[in-house]
Amino acid sequence: MRNKITVLLLALFPLFLLNSCATYYQQNLKFQTHVANGELPKAKELLENDKGKTGKNRVLYLFNKGWLNWMMNENTESNLAFEEADKMIEDQQKNYGLEALALITNPTIKPYKPEDFEVVMVNYFKALNYLNTGKFSDALVEVRRVNEKLNQLNDKYPDHKNRYQADAFAHLIMGLIYDANREYNDAFIAYRNALNVYENSYLKNFNIQVPEQLKWDLMRAAYRTGFNEELRFYEQKFNLKYENKPNDGGELVFFWHNGFGPVKSEWSINFTKTGSNNGFVTFANEQYGMSFPIYIGDKSDNEKSGFSKLSFLRIAFPKYLERKPVFTNADISVNGKTYPLQFAQDINGIAFKTLNDRMLREMGNAILRLATKKALEAAARKENEDLGAAIGIVNALTEKTDTRNWQTLPNSISYTRIALPSGENTIDFSAYSSNPAPKKETLKFNIIKGKTTFFTYTSIDSLLPVE
Repeated sequence: MRNKITVLLLALFPLFLLNSCATYYQQNLKFQTHVANGELPKAKELLENDKGKTGKNRVLYLFNKGWLNWMMNENTESNLAFEEADKMIEDQQKNYGLEALALITNPTIKPYKPEDFEVVMVNYFKALNYLNTGKFSDALVEVRRVNEKLNQLNDKYPDHKNRYQADAFAHLIMGLIYDANREYNDAFIAYRNALNVYENSYLKNFNIQVPEQLKWDLMRAAYRTGFNEELRFYEQKFNLKYENKPNDGGELVFFWHNGFGPVKSEWSINFTKTGSNNGFVTFANEQYGMSFPIYIGDKSDNEKSGFSKLSFLRIAFPKYLERKPVFTNADISVNGKTYPLQFAQDINGIAFKTLNDRMLREMGNAILRLATKKALEAAARKENEDLGAAIGIVNALTEKTDTRNWQTLPNSISYTRIALPSGENTIDFSAYSSNPAPKKETLKFNIIKGKTTFFTYTSIDSLLPVE
């Protein structure tokens, strides 16, 4: 068996040599450059000709395809791509052959497994596509699935310590859609759920405050449902006084996607063997207070010998690099009145926190991977020094973390809701940065009486990732 593994490692050597240093972001830099420059047709053409559209990275291809279609207002095509990605994620099953191969190489050999927040962002974009085409009921299905999926994902963690257990923004959107359908009772419940998640999870874990707009929407839904006691409760809680203002026109819900989310890179950490006992060897890092026992009682004598000779491991792990947005805040103005776009979803912050949660749970697997590779190397050296040296070189080149991630997601999402008169309305969007002059754009909307129009504005301006 060991000889077969050795042959396999040496056969895979040229494959890993080609990609041993470059991160996924660096490998796809041309695509990212087209996207960052707003050259979406070029990005789409490059994506369609990329070898990653099939095989282990197909989910990432579908993410980017769905996003590009959405940006280009190709809503049906976008949802087809996201639907396929959704099904592929649901159908992902553990391949024990690939798991074993990853144990002696690295995780990039396996099909990409999205982070939890990436899984639910698929449903968010599907909901936006349905909102763009006026299919509010279908949009509701998608946002409901966000928190259903998070419940399922959290169940897989034995300690249930995942900080991203519920999505406040999904509840908020649910409320906005119910509101647009004049289902005020359901809107009130959704807004209240959003408020609870913002207060009990988002504020503590991601430092996201309750949007002011949500407070007013919650009170308005209580008023329209006839929940007078609840209205008085929230007026006192928020220190606000709600006044019902008749609207003879329609409403605009304006979402702002600001910048791009982080990209994955890698870092490394040293572990020292601190002892062995009862079939276990233990590796620890005093700086981070980490200790991981590895059971070797079921290994062959040669592998046990290899493990016993190990004293030091240096292991690669993924980390995020932020792409800071150029703009810090934005607003929209109409008829001489300005409405700030209120921060509601921090995808960048969620990414960093959830990766940290996952990392603490999975470090033991990474140690097992490298320890197994080193043990095989030591066992091979015992039989043939040259062969052991060759395996050592292959091990060094294949010790690589998985730096794949969905890199066209926004950094953050802000929103507001405004009442507008029926007919054509001209709105000025302004985004602010460190430059004295804001970036402005004039937008026109045809508002229909009694109807809600949903619109998403995307600012792609972001700085390059920095170590």
